[in-house]
Amino acid sequence: MEGPLRLRKDGIELFVRLTPKSSADAVEGAETGADGRRYLKARVRAVPEKGAANTALEKLLAKALGVPATTVSVVAGGTSRLKCVRVLGDPAALAARAGTLD
Repeated sequence: MEGPLRLRKDGIELFVRLTPKSSADAVEGAETGADGRRYLKARVRAVPEKGAANTALEKLLAKALGVPATTVSVVAGGTSRLKCVRVLGDPAALAARAGTLD
C-alpha cells in the first residue's frame, strides 16, 4: 500500500491507528507499521467503550477534512486500534485534503 488512503468511486477510505484515552484529540500524521502498511495516527480523549472512541474519531476526521460528520464512518476495525474509515464525497477533493494530514 502506498499511503494511508484508498480511493473509492463514492469517496475515500482512510486507514487509521487510533489511541483512545489521550490528553487531546489530534491527527498526528502518517506512519509505517512493522508490517509495511501505512496509516494515519490519531488520538482521542474518549474511552474505548460503547463506540465512544470511534464516534470521537469520526468527528475528529470530519473536522480535519472539512466535511460533515455524517459523511464519515468507521467501516472496519470497530474494536481494534487499526481502523478503516470511509469518507463520502468527491474522491479527488477528499484525497487532496487527506494529503495534508500526513
